[in-house]
Amino acid sequence: MFKAIVSAATLRDALDSVSVLVDECKIRLNEESLSIRAVDPANVGMVDLTLDAAAFESYEAHGGVIGVNLSRLEEVAGMAGAGDLIHLTLDEETRKLNIRIDGLSYTLALIDPDSIRQEPDIPDLDLAANIVLEGTHLDRGIKAADMVSDHIRLRVDGAEETFHIEAEGDTDDVDLSLPPADLISIEAGAADSLFSLDYLKDMNKAIPTDAEVTVELGEEFPVKLHYQIAEGMGTITYMLAPRIQSD
Repeated sequence: MFKAIVSAATLRDALDSVSVLVDECKIRLNEESLSIRAVDPANVGMVDLTLDAAAFESYEAHGGVIGVNLSRLEEVAGMAGAGDLIHLTLDEETRKLNIRIDGLSYTLALIDPDSIRQEPDIPDLDLAANIVLEGTHLDRGIKAADMVSDHIRLRVDGAEETFHIEAEGDTDDVDLSLPPADLISIEAGAADSLFSLDYLKDMNKAIPTDAEVTVELGEEFPVKLHYQIAEGMGTITYMLAPRIQSD
C-alpha cells in the first residue's frame, strides 16, 4: 500500500536529484520514508536520496519497491504549479501509479523493479577533508572550470585551510580559492582529486544555490556531496569516482 500527498516543489527537487544520473530507478516505499539509490550506467556517479514521511502533507506506506521511468514522472510533476499538491496512489493490482494534480488525473505505468539496474552500495569512506560551503560558491567554481576544461580538480590547502576548485585547459587555467572566511566550515586534511566535469555539472544542476553543501574529499578518492531539501526533511548524497592520475 502507498498513498501520499506532497508539494510539487518537494517532489520535483527529489526527482531532479536522481534524474541527473539515471533515466529509471527503484523507489523504496518504507514506512517512515521514501528512498532512492542509483548509479549511472558507467558506474562513475551514485546518488542516495531519503525523503522523510514528514516532508509529505500525508504519507502512508507499508514497504515495497516500485520501478519508475523518471523522465515521464518528472513530466507529470512538471504540469503542477509550484504551490500545487500532488496526490500519489499505488494501484497494487494493476501495478500503476495514479497521480492527481488539481483536477488532472494521470495513470503512470510502472517498470518491473527486477529489470532495473541493481542499487549500489555506497561505501563508508574515511575522507580526510570536510568542507561546508554555499551552493552558490560550488556553482561558480563549476561554471568557471567549464570555460577551460572537461576536468575539474578539488583540492584543500591544509596550511591555509583553503578549498580550491581548479581546472587546467590547453591555454587557460581557473582557480577559485575559498578561504575559511568564505566557507561555512572546513576540516582541512590531505585532499586533492581530479574528476569528470560533466558529472559534477549534472549533479550541480540539482543542487540549490542557497543550499549548504558538505564536500568530503581525499587524495585520489571519490568525493561525496551532501545537501538537504524540503526544509531538512530530505537528504541527498552524491558520490563521484575520481580520475586517477599517473605520474
